[in-house]
Amino acid sequence: HLFFRVVITSRFRELSFSIFILWPLHFMWAAKGTRRAAKMAFFACLAVAARNGPGARTVRAFSVSSAGARPSTFATSVRRSCSIPTAFLDRHHARSLSTSSAQCVTQLKSTSVASELEKSMEVTHPSYDVIAKDVVTEYGAYCTLYRHKKSGAELLSVATEDDNKVFGMTFRTPPTDSTGVPHILEHSVLCGSRKYKTKDPFVQLLQGSLQTFLNAFTYPDRTCYVVASQNTKDFYNLINVYADAVLHPRAISDPTVHAQEGWHLELEKKEDPLVYKGVVYNEMKGVYSSPDSLLMRESQRSLFPDNTYGVDSGGDPTKIPDLSFEQFAEFHGKFYHPANSRIYFSGDDDVLKRLEIMAEYLDEFGESPESKPGSVIEWQKKTIAEPVWERHPYPAGADQPETHNLMVNWLVNEEPMTPFEELTMSILDHLLLGDTSSILRKTLMESNLGAAVTGGGLSDELLQATWSIGLKGVEPDNVKTVEDLILNTLTKVVEEGFTEDAIASSMNTIEFQMREFNTGSFPKGLSFMLGSMSHWLYDKSPTDGLKFEEPLAQLKASIAESGSKVFQDTIKKFLVENTHRSTIEMVPSKTLEAEQEKEEKERLAAIKASLNDDDLEE
Repeated sequence: HLFFRVVITSRFRELSFSIFILWPLHFMWAAKGTRRAAKMAFFACLAVAARNGPGARTVRAFSVSSAGARPSTFATSVRRSCSIPTAFLDRHHARSLSTSSAQCVTQLKSTSVASELEKSMEVTHPSYDVIAKDVVTEYGAYCTLYRHKKSGAELLSVATEDDNKVFGMTFRTPPTDSTGVPHILEHSVLCGSRKYKTKDPFVQLLQGSLQTFLNAFTYPDRTCYVVASQNTKDFYNLINVYADAVLHPRAISDPTVHAQEGWHLELEKKEDPLVYKGVVYNEMKGVYSSPDSLLMRESQRSLFPDNTYGVDSGGDPTKIPDLSFEQFAEFHGKFYHPANSRIYFSGDDDVLKRLEIMAEYLDEFGESPESKPGSVIEWQKKTIAEPVWERHPYPAGADQPETHNLMVNWLVNEEPMTPFEELTMSILDHLLLGDTSSILRKTLMESNLGAAVTGGGLSDELLQATWSIGLKGVEPDNVKTVEDLILNTLTKVVEEGFTEDAIASSMNTIEFQMREFNTGSFPKGLSFMLGSMSHWLYDKSPTDGLKFEEPLAQLKASIAESGSKVFQDTIKKFLVENTHRSTIEMVPSKTLEAEQEKEEKERLAAIKASLNDDDLEE
């Protein structure tokens, strides 16, 4: 699951709440063909999903050669476009000359900007070592990776032309249980800090700042805090508030914050029964009443029995009350040290100023040898020798149909995939599920075995990729038929392959999305940051996950040589012959909610019985 906070402010009232997103993110946009965009950005996906409606543009041509021009050829192309013989200066060509001259000026200006951006990569600061430099030519991003000498914090500085400046701090926060401590902490750090005493700076910033983005996300293995603004002064103020909030929150010294945002016991009168309350607790009660979220939760748990992805970072309502304030504060102390952070800047602001602002905070910290090694995500090995089938209940109302939900899930990889494999898997995902004509989606929809397709295919935002697909609203007698249909369709594709038109369509769609990089109204820098985390979080180069020219050219060459074979081999390796597979069947229960409520009341009654009168008065 992914959680982030939304605040809506109007003239009359203010609503602050958390939004629950089904994890993996790809489930939300599978039908829109946004796999690669989803990997590069959470909100880029929102924009792409909105864009790829009925009126979306499509790319008709399919080229085997790469369309990307290399930086070394750019100056040559500028000179060529400006070299117009004077013999052609007649009335017929006057307009062409004017247009070409304007293009020449624009290109020369771009060259000058690129030169300035390149210079930004040379900026140094005595508090930092320069670890690496790279240019992501696909997006005109000039990147320098620094390491803070004293604390060990890593800082990625991305210089671009974009005036919508973005700052983010991401911490690797793998939970060991389902008490929801990463999620509760994400809420809590924004409730005041050492420097900013107000109890809700988050809301005040939304009201008084010129921010273009202000939020925080809890992933299964990380927590991100992000701000953006086009006003430089406002941007620096936002950075200061967020940096102080995450590094010096009031929450770790004030137990009332944990009680408010996480959970607490509440009693109106001494004779009344105890009840659980808390922002995250109440939120997750709603999440766990959703059949869709329960299906996703059980699917992920079944694929990851041995690592952090098997527990719920958002919090299981039955486990959240097990989290003590001491455990909560200890989690912050362990994982919120700068040594375990990834700090990100992008935009057209001054690179030296970025380093100076963060040095003010980082210089306070020394090394923390345990923070970063202690947060390493362990690989889940493919331990399922025979595919498993699990049945779990979901709450159903008295008037709801007694249909089942079914999803077949695979753990795709147990070791790092190459960029070529990652891209091939993304294109394959689109071929199978990307639109209504894709073979697996079409087969499931036309089978009339269920009410709607669920699962969404590939999810590759975490250390290991998964692939899931199924149907909702399935009659009990048809659940095995649905699984057979999915497996038989995949086997058929391995044997018969895809048509040239289908491959061309998927290749064009994904390539167009990657090149256009349309994030709508959301900051491009945010998209870039979330994309970099797909590698950087796991101690790889932050820019590797954003480059696509080389693997794209490699894939096109493979298709030109052997057609569909590359996709057939990929399905065979990662899906058809992969036994680390689970089928999750969700069965409706009209008594589940009542049973859960009874268990909770009994637990609370036992707690109340253990309290004396003084405790109850408090």
